[in-house]
Amino acid sequence: MKRSFLFLLIFIFITAFTLRAQTFSLESVLSYPFPSELTAANTGSKIAWAMNEQGRRNLYVAEGPDFNPRKLTSYDKDDGQEITSLSISNNGKWVVFVRGGDHSSREGSVSVNPSSDPAGAKVELISIPFEGGKPIILAEADHPAISPANHQVAFLKNSQVWISPLDGSLPAKQMFHARGQNGAISWSPDGSKLAFVSSRGDHSFIGVYTDETRPINWITPAFSRDFSPRWSPDGKNLAFIRMQGQGGATDSLFARKHQPWAIWNVDLSTGNGIQVWKAPETVQGSLPGNDKNINLNWAANNRLVFISYQDGWQHLYAVSASGGQPAQLLTPGNFMVEQVNISSDGKWLVFAANTGKDPQDIDRRHIVKVPTDKPAMEILSSGTGLETYPVFTGDNSTIALLSSTAQRPLLPAVMSVSNRKIKLLAEEMIPASFPGEKLVVPKQVTFKAPDGKTIHAQLFEPKSASKNKPAIVYVHGGPQRQMVLGWHFMDYYSIDYALNQYLTSLGFTVLSVNYRLGIGYGFDFHKPKNGGPLGASEYQDIKAAAEWLAAHPGIDATRIGIYGGSYGGYLTALALGRDSKLFAAGVDIHGVNNRFSNYASEGKEPAPDALLAAKAAIASSPVTYLDTWTSPTLIIHADDDRNVSFSQSVDLARRFEDKKFEFELLAIPDDTHHWMKHSNAVKVSKATADFLKRKLLDK
Repeated sequence: MKRSFLFLLIFIFITAFTLRAQTFSLESVLSYPFPSELTAANTGSKIAWAMNEQGRRNLYVAEGPDFNPRKLTSYDKDDGQEITSLSISNNGKWVVFVRGGDHSSREGSVSVNPSSDPAGAKVELISIPFEGGKPIILAEADHPAISPANHQVAFLKNSQVWISPLDGSLPAKQMFHARGQNGAISWSPDGSKLAFVSSRGDHSFIGVYTDETRPINWITPAFSRDFSPRWSPDGKNLAFIRMQGQGGATDSLFARKHQPWAIWNVDLSTGNGIQVWKAPETVQGSLPGNDKNINLNWAANNRLVFISYQDGWQHLYAVSASGGQPAQLLTPGNFMVEQVNISSDGKWLVFAANTGKDPQDIDRRHIVKVPTDKPAMEILSSGTGLETYPVFTGDNSTIALLSSTAQRPLLPAVMSVSNRKIKLLAEEMIPASFPGEKLVVPKQVTFKAPDGKTIHAQLFEPKSASKNKPAIVYVHGGPQRQMVLGWHFMDYYSIDYALNQYLTSLGFTVLSVNYRLGIGYGFDFHKPKNGGPLGASEYQDIKAAAEWLAAHPGIDATRIGIYGGSYGGYLTALALGRDSKLFAAGVDIHGVNNRFSNYASEGKEPAPDALLAAKAAIASSPVTYLDTWTSPTLIIHADDDRNVSFSQSVDLARRFEDKKFEFELLAIPDDTHHWMKHSNAVKVSKATADFLKRKLLDK
């Protein structure tokens, strides 16, 4: 009896020690630094990046061969002022950046003030010497482009193009005036001219400005939308993307149809242009996204390289700038290409891709290099980590990148092109309190949706074995995103990854679902039929995830929760409304709860299936299911949200109140969709974890 009692005490002690060893605070797992805006000079080996240290955002620089990080600025407050548009002058003497705004939103150039500072906030264009010095505020402006001549910078202010000396020795002045919303400014290689896009509603023109004595040269103006101007290396030609102008007869809202686009090349001395390449007239051949998704670049040997979905995967293609030849596929295979960078000599492309020797690499990112003239890919990195956002240094001998693992957050790194060895930078910036060794390594799992589609997910399981564990379905936003088998390379999702690790440490099993509408698994997965407001076909993947968890050994099927933000908040609300018997509780973070629409356009006849589409929108809206919505719910939203209107949560709360349905809420004044203040990111994560713990773990 005494021996049995002794064994019991030992068992209790070991169990308690194991549980203690797994626990950590939410603040500690969210204490990591987060790098972004990695860039390199066009010559030499200088690189720069921004680093967010618990809300204190600053610039860091490094230079080969040692690449020792050096802090360049000293902003010391968690004030929500982001750093974007980071670039280095060609001679490596100046670093230029923008401080302020929310550039992941629809109103990126509008200032944000999440600290509720009575003095307000600004969006400012700033320069600083690479070797160090005092930051110079050049203007309240955005979207800079440093001249190849190295002494001045053009930028946008009130949709007009302005210019300033980099050292701020003279006041900034307007460079020229042009109608419309002007943007996408690009210097000619010798710095004598400036190309830009003038968006004018249903059409857009590309202009070239030379000097104040000559009129703006409008490049083959047409009834179309022209964008992404790219200079030839000798500055004599300009390539761009041309799409149809808006308008035309109203078409079906449900039909998936081709969106035509083409690449043009114009001889600037004559004004004559040719259509170099036209996209295949298939649904997959449609424009892959906005101008950043196309990654149009003028490469060596008079070749234009770009991204297209035409073979069912987001791949790189090359075509002769003279036209007359079909596009050449540079990156064949069942994977996607993103974050493309071209070498300074135009001979190589480097990018991140979900490919490698390991079949699980489809849920990772590795660095890949390919020449611009033939399909001879080289996968430069491998293993269980993630490598993203690669850029060539100006001497083309090194690739700077961002690197993470399942237990280590993102850090800047450099890789020698010759030996492919990766050197981490700024590893000492990870706080000593960060619980890296206590984090779990998520497992890749797949399951079938009701229509037979294979769905990928990452499973976070507690290290201690126990029965009847509660579980959580995590739903990412976007929806054009992919969660991966490690620390995410986007700031918003790195926070959610940390929260998933914390929830797992509390005893939850967490399943992070890559539902259709997301990227990484080909065109048909990314662009499914009847998605979003036309039927929410992607919701079946979320429900299937919960049913997979319910059947998973050790899971208590009566304690499955759900949470997500943005589009993930929408699908969370849809799950709670449609299937409260399956989802026992949930947190809807700035989700779209009402998708009602009359699908009417002023001055146009209604679409032939407008009524059917309106019915589908109602059926796809969470507020339609209030009568079956019984699960406890927490609604979270910040009221300066520029991606999902705060009114979406106000409307849902009012409907709950009218029905006498009890719910919890967290309203955050003055912050945006992306938790610009670190303290607000912690507050939201804490509220989410506390709610799920009270409703599921403590039940």
